[in-house]
Amino acid sequence: MPDKINRHLDIAPEVAAALRSGEAVVALESTIISHGMPYPRNAETAATVEATVRAAGAIPATIAVLHGRLKVGLSAAEIQHLGRQGQAAIKCSRRDLPLVVARGQDGATTVAATLLIAAMAGIRVFATGGIGGVHRDVEETLDISADLDELARNNVAVVCAGVKSILDIGRTLEYLETRGVAVVGYQTGNLPAFYSRDSGFAVEYRGDTAAEVAAIMQAQHELGLTGGLLVGVPIPEEYALDSAEIDGVINDALGEMRQRGITGKAATPFLLASIVERTGGRSLDANIGLVINNARVAAEIAVESSSGICGIRHIP
Repeated sequence: MPDKINRHLDIAPEVAAALRSGEAVVALESTIISHGMPYPRNAETAATVEATVRAAGAIPATIAVLHGRLKVGLSAAEIQHLGRQGQAAIKCSRRDLPLVVARGQDGATTVAATLLIAAMAGIRVFATGGIGGVHRDVEETLDISADLDELARNNVAVVCAGVKSILDIGRTLEYLETRGVAVVGYQTGNLPAFYSRDSGFAVEYRGDTAAEVAAIMQAQHELGLTGGLLVGVPIPEEYALDSAEIDGVINDALGEMRQRGITGKAATPFLLASIVERTGGRSLDANIGLVINNARVAAEIAVESSSGICGIRHIP
């Protein structure tokens, strides 16, 4: 836990105690609560994700901005509050935080903002669904998610189901390499693609156990390297969608988005909602299944990181 806590930061007593004693803590984002799915399923999912982290031996720390305060660890009532607010809560990336704090507003934190706040609090493992990245029409829009730069800035391991499949995965991997972010496949040699288990893009490193990933985190810390670690966990097979089917759905949704002129921070929520509709709700079930699985893996990594380290290996 940092010696000096930012004056805008409120760390829940349970989380603060765990950080002081070196116990395992897992950060969780809040855009999935307010912008990722409808109420009450969003609040129910958030509660299940927290319970999954606890069952694996770690303390959950859901992160959001409430009344202008950066909150690390939400109560059940605060999760319900965000769930009911839905998209009325401001979607907060790094750039939005000063405004939301200054105005005393409520905000749901994206991967980028959650990473930043987790690092402020001294949390080293963060579980989410999928990260943002380089958008497919980047030549026209220059749209590159702030998630990538925050990964490069903050010493936090992000456990996810890979890069969101609505993005340009190959270019996202190239950007991460340029920014010095290591990408590790968890029990896989290929990067997952959110709704499907395999993007077709290989990763150079893999970790087959939580202890191996914790060892990489420890080595990175001991080397004094700034920046995070991206851990790609394939969606469980029972929730995975067919790659060809989901690619077709995404392309149709992207076409509709362009026709409507939807850009910026509104793009991802629109695309996800459109994909849910086009898959008859199966993509929402997949999203929930992968988030819960990622939370379990992240908790196991956090436990290993707090207690012991072993083995790193390179993929031949």
